[in-house]
Amino acid sequence: MLIALDMDGTLLNEDGGISRENTEAILHAQSLGHIVMIATGRSYMDAERQLRLAGLECPVVSLNGAVVTLPDRTIAASTPLNKEDIIPLLRWMNEIPELYYEVYTEDNVYVELDKRVRLEKLSALKDDEVPEEVSWLLKAMIDQQFQQAAVTYVESMEEIWSKEDNLIYKTLAFSLNRELLKEASTRFASIPGLIITASHVNNIEINHKDANKGNGVGMLAAHYGIPAGEVAVMGDSYNDLPMFEMAGYRIAMENAAPILKETADFITLSNTEHGVAAGLKHLLEKP
Repeated sequence: MLIALDMDGTLLNEDGGISRENTEAILHAQSLGHIVMIATGRSYMDAERQLRLAGLECPVVSLNGAVVTLPDRTIAASTPLNKEDIIPLLRWMNEIPELYYEVYTEDNVYVELDKRVRLEKLSALKDDEVPEEVSWLLKAMIDQQFQQAAVTYVESMEEIWSKEDNLIYKTLAFSLNRELLKEASTRFASIPGLIITASHVNNIEINHKDANKGNGVGMLAAHYGIPAGEVAVMGDSYNDLPMFEMAGYRIAMENAAPILKETADFITLSNTEHGVAAGLKHLLEKP
């Protein structure tokens, strides 16, 4: 069986790490001959760092499916964005103070210093200055951004996309202004060949249309000769939907978005309660 695990909100706990309980459950599944893989919106370096800290080795689908990496670090698939298509929109976002965004290459995450300053100002807002329904999200987004291992701050993003050998695999935009975020989504959606997903209601993630977790998991399943019916997936958010749609068995976290719970075969505990360990136990014990 191939078992695909999302990271943020699923495998990672509130401290951004992999708990001992989850680690032991993954090692147990691997000892039984199952292939446990990671499917994440994070860069490969961020995902691999967390695995290494936990003493785990797994194939990784990173950047929402844009890069597929085997345990020996061989890149099995790579689907970058067309820079010429997206650069005009990245320049547009540069001019919007309320839009924070990141650009992901194969092994790094780039953030413009002005955007970092804006994010820090948001993190300093008092509770009564932030809408209650997004205060938790703002904290989660800031915590996740500051937890990322491979973040480089630059004076101008022009120096990143102007380098010919810098491939861009994903861009993420975040804003408390949902109307502004909707406009950004509409602008990106007007470009052929892109897919716009979200891991939270206040962000959007832009990838090549062929880069999604479902395709990435499917590529690894084919690589290992495992049929879709023997693929199990575990996740919590909207960008996990493509792999939920292709898998034979679907496990949603207790903290998952409602749409994932509605389509799940089983709902496990939350990510702060070692839900991956509980989900794997259920998966390996079910008839």
